[in-house]
Amino acid sequence: MAPRGSRRSQAGLTLMEIMIAIAIMVVMMTLAWKTISNSSQVRTSFENFEARNNELRMTMARITSDFESMYLSKNEDTSNQHPRTMLIAKSQSKAPDIRFSTLNHRVLWADANESEQTVVSYMLHADPENPEITDWIRREQRRESNQPPEEEPGDYDILVHDIVSAKIEFFNWKTVEWQDFWDTTQADSQKGWLPSRVRITLTVKDLAGKEQKLVTEARVLMQEPLNFLQ
Repeated sequence: MAPRGSRRSQAGLTLMEIMIAIAIMVVMMTLAWKTISNSSQVRTSFENFEARNNELRMTMARITSDFESMYLSKNEDTSNQHPRTMLIAKSQSKAPDIRFSTLNHRVLWADANESEQTVVSYMLHADPENPEITDWIRREQRRESNQPPEEEPGDYDILVHDIVSAKIEFFNWKTVEWQDFWDTTQADSQKGWLPSRVRITLTVKDLAGKEQKLVTEARVLMQEPLNFLQ
């Protein structure tokens, strides 16, 4: 039995020790949260960067493929006001007004009543969610016809979201020079023949808001019009 007047020693923490422990825990939790938050931001930025680069790569590949398969045909009424096959390109300040026939239509069904022939147009359109942002649109006419293009149905796809500018140049193999216009429907222009190469320069903004340029060229495989009557 313990002597009278003596007290059994008790284990415990003082208030100061508890406050110090809580402060250390708060600091550690803050550091852990910052680490997780920074890792999430880095991952999001990397994913956005990869998504943007993939969009631009696919855009340049799609445009190159469209121009490489561009063609004209003599098997139609060339006196018609709206020929079935053409290349009409006019230079504009931000992006050219362009429409051309190509063999780059993607047939998705084996028994579809359609072929690879189509008419493609590139145009600018304000983003529906933010009018200050301009998208570059690809319009594909479902079938070639002699009707005005605005009267024909078409499928629309966004080539590039938030574009700064686009420039398309055509190599005139007769004059050996690049030019930013072409018209195969006018007798005093380039009627009945196509350029040998097309140069595409695309200007966009990166994730930091800085402008960057992408340049590629397409080699037109058929400069002379097709004529199956020969």
